[in-house]
Amino acid sequence: MGNKITIDSATLMNKGFEVITAHWLFGIEWNRIEVVIHPEAIVHAMVEMIDGTTLAFISPPDMKIPIQFILTYPERIPSLYSLSISEFDKLSFSPPDEKKFPALRLSREAGKKGGTYPAILNASNEVAVEAFLEGKIKFHSIWEICEEVLSRHQPCLNPGWEEILSADSWAREVTHKIVENYAKVFSPT
Repeated sequence: MGNKITIDSATLMNKGFEVITAHWLFGIEWNRIEVVIHPEAIVHAMVEMIDGTTLAFISPPDMKIPIQFILTYPERIPSLYSLSISEFDKLSFSPPDEKKFPALRLSREAGKKGGTYPAILNASNEVAVEAFLEGKIKFHSIWEICEEVLSRHQPCLNPGWEEILSADSWAREVTHKIVENYAKVFSPT
């Protein structure tokens, strides 16, 4: 789905944003949202029901089918992609190491704090990822920069659109300045 999403997948920032989304969109308590690493990338979502069963959305590791599902729901249209049920014997899941993936921790913290924090995280991440793709900063600097921007933020805890847009703009400006400082000490080989 593009370079940005590839980097967000590598940092687990995308999973962090999905945690925030699951909480706010579906009203799920933070401690009930579990993130797992799934190297085969064919399970796109799983939901444990109150009766103990689990429903899963499984398709090839390509976002075309989940997007097709969303765009055509409740109808089902034929797809060019499919999985053989024999591929299900290769499924593995493990918890992420949040020390290795601090973006996931940052996302949870921003989501729990609420207000303009998620907007700040999103904006700073977009600028930091762009800087990484341009070779201006190191990979691990992405979440370091996001954390620094979050630490400087004076939140609005009950924002309207104006406050969210203002927070986004502020975060982008601050992130660009931080990136400039990082870029001065980092010269890729």
